[in-house]
Amino acid sequence: MSHISIHWFRKGLRLHDNPAFMAALQGCVEIYPLFVLDPSEKLAGINSCRFLLGSLKDLDCSLQNLNSRLFVVRGKPEEVLPRLFQKWKVTRLTFESDTEPDSVDRDRRVEKLAKEHDVEVIQKVSHTLYDTERVIEKNNGKPPLTFNRLQTVLQAMGPPEKPVPAPSLEDMKGVQTTGLKKHEEEYGVPTLEELGKDPQSVGPELYPGGEQEALRRLDEHMKRTGWVCNFQKPETSPNALNPSTTVLSPYIRYGCLSARTFWWRLTDVYRGKKHSQPPVSLHGQLLWREFFYTASVGIPNFNRMKGNSVCVQVDWDSKPELLAAWREARTGFPFIDAIMTQLRQEGWIHHLARHAVACFLTRGDLWISWEEGQKVFEELLLDGDWALNAGNWQWLSASAFFHQYFRVYSPIAFGKKTDKHGEYIKKYLPILKKFPTEYIYEPWKAPRSIQERAGCIVGKDYPCPIVNHEVVSKENIKRMKLAYSKRSPDPSESKGKVKGEKRKAVSVIDMLTKKKKVGPD
Repeated sequence: MSHISIHWFRKGLRLHDNPAFMAALQGCVEIYPLFVLDPSEKLAGINSCRFLLGSLKDLDCSLQNLNSRLFVVRGKPEEVLPRLFQKWKVTRLTFESDTEPDSVDRDRRVEKLAKEHDVEVIQKVSHTLYDTERVIEKNNGKPPLTFNRLQTVLQAMGPPEKPVPAPSLEDMKGVQTTGLKKHEEEYGVPTLEELGKDPQSVGPELYPGGEQEALRRLDEHMKRTGWVCNFQKPETSPNALNPSTTVLSPYIRYGCLSARTFWWRLTDVYRGKKHSQPPVSLHGQLLWREFFYTASVGIPNFNRMKGNSVCVQVDWDSKPELLAAWREARTGFPFIDAIMTQLRQEGWIHHLARHAVACFLTRGDLWISWEEGQKVFEELLLDGDWALNAGNWQWLSASAFFHQYFRVYSPIAFGKKTDKHGEYIKKYLPILKKFPTEYIYEPWKAPRSIQERAGCIVGKDYPCPIVNHEVVSKENIKRMKLAYSKRSPDPSESKGKVKGEKRKAVSVIDMLTKKKKVGPD
C-alpha cells in the first residue's frame, strides 16, 4: 500500500537518528513534515523562542535539500491534525514518543482522532537512550531511585540502540511534497515578532539553534579526545568566563542532537583509552538525564511537591518580594546575582551555578519552594527540560534523591573557590567591577570611601543583602530537620546510604560538596 504521511516534529528537531521519520518514508509517495505551534501553550523566554525558531529554520533547510519543506501551522494539534488528514488525504502519522504527562495525554487524544480518520499512527522512542517504560518494567515495575540502581538495570539491558542514519535523497526517491508554491506565506517559520517577542530585547546569540549547529559543536568537542576522556563534571567551573562544559544540553533538550548519537560518538572516543566513568563522565551526564526521565515517568506528580511519593513535604514560605529579588538578580549577593544575570541574558548557566542559586532560593537562604524556582528555570533556560528541571530542583532542595540537607552552598565562599578575583562577577555585574578583590563577593563590607571610589554605593546603586546567610542557613537546617522527622521511612534508603554504602556509586552531590584541592568541590 502506498502511504501519504505526516511526520509530526515536536522535540526531535533533526533528521539524524529519527526512526519515526524513517518509518514515515516506508512505502510513502507523499510526505508532509509538520510542526504545530500551539498558542494555548505558554511560550518560554525570548532566548528559548529564538533557539526554537532557529532550529525550525535549520530543519526546513535540511528538508529542502531532500526536496521537501517543513510545514509550520498554528493551533491545537487535536484541531489542526484532523483538518490536515482530510486536506492532504493522509494515511499515516509518525512522531517521536514523548514522556511528559501533558504530552502523553495529548498524544492519546491525537491517536484516537487518527483512528477515526483511518490514519495509521507510528511512535518511535528516540528522545532518550532507552525506552523508559522498559527500564521501569525491568526494575520490577518501579523507577530506579538511585543512580547505582539505574546503572544495574541498564547493564542488564545492554547498551543503547545505535542511532539511525539520516535520510538521503535515495531514501526520498519516489516521495514528493506537494503544495510548495505558497509555502512561505502559509507554512513558513514565524519571526520573533509574530510570536509577540521583541527582538531588540534579546542578547547575543551564543548558542544558535538547529541540528547543523548541534552536529558541528559535537564534532568540535569530540576532536578534544584528551578533554573528553578526562572529563569530570564536579571539576568543571561554575563561573568560568567561557563554558567549561559542552553546552550541548539545549541541543539535546530540543532534539537537535540525538542522545544516542552523542552516546555512541563518546564510545568511539573512549575506545582503547583510559577515561573517566559515570556518574562524573560525559556518559554519566547522559545517564543522569536517563535517571530523571525514568523517574518522571514512574512517579506521579513529579513536578509538584504535593502528591509526589518521593518528595519531602516542606512548609516552604511564600515570599513574593524575595522571590522577585532572586529572579531579577537583586539579592545583594554578587555571586548569586551574576549567575541569575547570565541566565537571563544567555539562557544557560553551569551545572554548579544552578546548584548555588537553587540552594540559595530553597533550603539554604530564602526558604522558598523549589516549584517556584522550577518555573523560573523553565522560562529562562535553553535546556529547561521538564523532567530534568523537576528532578534537579527536588535534588538541590534536598526534597528527593539527595538527603544531606545540612550541606549548604555558601553564596560567598563557593564562587571564590574557582574565581577568587571575581572576574565572573565583574563581567555580569559591571556596577561592581571597580571593587577591590577582597570586597567583590561582599561589597557591603567595603568602607564607604572604597564604595565611593568604586562608583557604587551599596544600598543605593547595588542592593544590600536580602538575608543574613550565616543566620538563616542555620535556621533553615533546623526547619529541614523538622520536615524530615515527619517523613515516613523510605525502604529504598538504608541507614548506610547517606554515608555512601558503595564507594563507586557515590552521588555527584557528595562529590560536589566534599572539600577537594582541585575544582570547586
